Amino acid sequence: MNRHTTDLHHNNAEQHGRKRIAVLGSTGSIGTQTLDVAEEYPDRFEPTVLIAGSKVDTLILQSLKWRPKLAVIANESLYWKLKDALEPYGIQTAAGQSAINDAMESDCFDTVVTATVGYSGLAPTLRAISADKDIALANKETLVVAGELVTEALSRSKSRMLPVDSEHSAIYQCLSGEAPESVRRLLITASGGPFRCFGEEELKRVTVKDALRHPNWAMGAKITIDSATMVNKAFEIIEARWLFGVPGEKIRAVVHPQSIVHSMVEFVDGSVKAQLGVPDMRLPIRYALGETSRLATADSPLTIERMSHLTFEEPDISRFPGLGLGHYALERKGNTACVINAANEVAVAAFLREQICFTDIYPLIMDTLDAIPYIANPSLDDYVACNASARRHAEQIINRNS
Repeated sequence: MNRHTTDLHHNNAEQHGRKRIAVLGSTGSIGTQTLDVAEEYPDRFEPTVLIAGSKVDTLILQSLKWRPKLAVIANESLYWKLKDALEPYGIQTAAGQSAINDAMESDCFDTVVTATVGYSGLAPTLRAISADKDIALANKETLVVAGELVTEALSRSKSRMLPVDSEHSAIYQCLSGEAPESVRRLLITASGGPFRCFGEEELKRVTVKDALRHPNWAMGAKITIDSATMVNKAFEIIEARWLFGVPGEKIRAVVHPQSIVHSMVEFVDGSVKAQLGVPDMRLPIRYALGETSRLATADSPLTIERMSHLTFEEPDISRFPGLGLGHYALERKGNTACVINAANEVAVAAFLREQICFTDIYPLIMDTLDAIPYIANPSLDDYVACNASARRHAEQIINRNS
């Protein structure tokens, strides 16, 4: 297990009574649930920085409710609307990616919840690490794209990274108090998505509406599609490798349709520890923000009835080849995962616009991988350039085929 996911250190929250939180992606699914948790524990958490992409009206409403020190909108064309609405209340405002990155060094928060989706989480996360901020990580793409770069930055920082993904939170909890050498395998559970039992012909006819209908979780559109293709699980395998310092060959995915067992750890003595809970993202958010404290809640607990029919299956990579991308990226290393992530983001966006079919997503990723030059030891500049060129290539394929 890596130092940055195990060692506790005192942060500035103790000096201010409540933990001061920045929410990067405050208007999205994880961001809004983070604010739900803050509202549930007003004596413990204070949202002081709210950052959104383009949902300026929602950001304004959130800011009027929470009165943060700073509100930032990524879409610069919406800045004046944000400023005009919040300036009378003394709330500082800013816009653009540079402003988001700069906000990560603000002295008005202690912990940042990285709840944004995709590659956009990388740069601000690195800036937060350089400023010794604690990271509650819900943006898996940060470690998927540049896991080695991020872990190196963490090794030079006082920052601590706590996982918010339900699967990685479960593993983190199962590893608590265990020696690294006692771990045999990490078992990441997957619901299998809405098409777990579909044949190849059925998958070709999947619609956007079908794909957005996840059987267990209420999530944003992009991650819901990733769950349906099982690319999300490939990314979680990569994320687990960097979070916990476990090699890829010791990490595997297991299909668990009920989403009650959030993940498991198998130990060298043959025993297995699992973390169970209702499929509600507020549970891992509470655990991360509470710095592994068990915060009491009035939410309905897991019942015996829901635990009475738990099943597990081997994933079918022939029908969901996207799952294999995780181990492929870890074996090939370099800029491989960066290319996969960029192509996948473009492909998912195109599917949501109904430009391509559900079964076109994986071939588009592989085509982009074949086209982008391999870089064995990429720098941050290399990752930026690779991300841009992979996106361009994927978009060109989509436009040509359209």
